[in-house]
Amino acid sequence: MLNQIKQDAQTRMSKSVEALRHELQRLRTGRASTALVEHVKVPYYGSEVPLSQVANVVVADARSLTITPWEKSMVAPIEKAILASDLGLTPNTAGTTIRLNLPPLTEERRKELARHVAHEGENAKVAIRNIRRDAMHHVKELLKQKKISEDEERHAEDEVQKLTDRFVKDVDAVVKAKEDELMAL
Repeated sequence: MLNQIKQDAQTRMSKSVEALRHELQRLRTGRASTALVEHVKVPYYGSEVPLSQVANVVVADARSLTITPWEKSMVAPIEKAILASDLGLTPNTAGTTIRLNLPPLTEERRKELARHVAHEGENAKVAIRNIRRDAMHHVKELLKQKKISEDEERHAEDEVQKLTDRFVKDVDAVVKAKEDELMAL
């Protein structure tokens, strides 16, 4: 029963770290990445689909992405979707190829993004601490029901705390890596 609680806590904490990684991938760092346009939805035959399902997205060089729609008629809807997204980029179209140029980030914008990264990291830590609280609550419930001894309770709480510390360090490492990437020219 205690192993189940620890396993559940570990699974949920690792999902929190993965969610943070996924969220930080979408941040524009001045370096081109296909992850920047993953969340862009394009209208396609009456439904909204991800850009990657209607076009080929390629990193052309360090500062630009090339988007090649599979159907010529999709060029205009893709342009509109990119303009409507929160990317803040203007697509340049040449025939059936759409090019997104990423301007270099200003120092002020880098610091603003670094603050946002730190904020997202703090949110992930809060989520991990909430998971710890839930696990500790379950352990205390088992003690109240006399299903475990006090020694087992202390040992389980120590284990959950070690798990929490490990995942908080993971979050710190992810945040530090993203901040370093943002501040690098």
